[in-house]
Amino acid sequence: MLADQYYLIAHEDRTGRSRLHPRATGLGLAAALLAELVLEGRIGIDDGELFIIDQRPPRDALEHDILDLLCAQQQHRDVHTWLAFLSQDAALRVAERLMRVGAVELVTKRRMLGTTQTLYMPNSARQRNAAAWASTRVANMLVRGMELNVTDRMLVGLVVATGLTRHVMYGFEMYPHIYHALPSMIASLPDDLRELVECTESAVGSALAVGRR
Repeated sequence: MLADQYYLIAHEDRTGRSRLHPRATGLGLAAALLAELVLEGRIGIDDGELFIIDQRPPRDALEHDILDLLCAQQQHRDVHTWLAFLSQDAALRVAERLMRVGAVELVTKRRMLGTTQTLYMPNSARQRNAAAWASTRVANMLVRGMELNVTDRMLVGLVVATGLTRHVMYGFEMYPHIYHALPSMIASLPDDLRELVECTESAVGSALAVGRR
């Protein structure tokens, strides 16, 4: 699933911590969940607004929940509004989906002053290898100049929009041509997905700017 792959890229496979500011991670995951519904043909995006195409429930439970929410609140169509709303618990909901398929485990760590921290993270060698492969797979395809399908191009778009490029390309700095190819790769997305990437980049920029004030 697109949001699952983004989650694994956006979190350190050894610690389970986000590589980005939590607001950026949440917005990236919210966009990935909306993109899953676009790819399923359930919703579309045009001129900054979201609209329902097909109300039939997707097979995935989380996609089903998100679509039900969108259908129940069709008076709210602004994509930025939905990104902000879904970002509040997107990390938790995607982590729980990953836990259901055995990709991560719920781990509680003791912190200073007796407090605890709960993380969803790969906790076995198999899980850690699978998590690390999420970014390595994308980097390898980019280095080799392979043709990416629309889901992988959208994943790349969200990686770029949220500032994860340096983490995906870590160790591949000797291939600068990849960075030049990224804009055209994103531009090749279908219109609604490309617009979703643009909205996500804008939302992340705004959220981080507010956080610095």
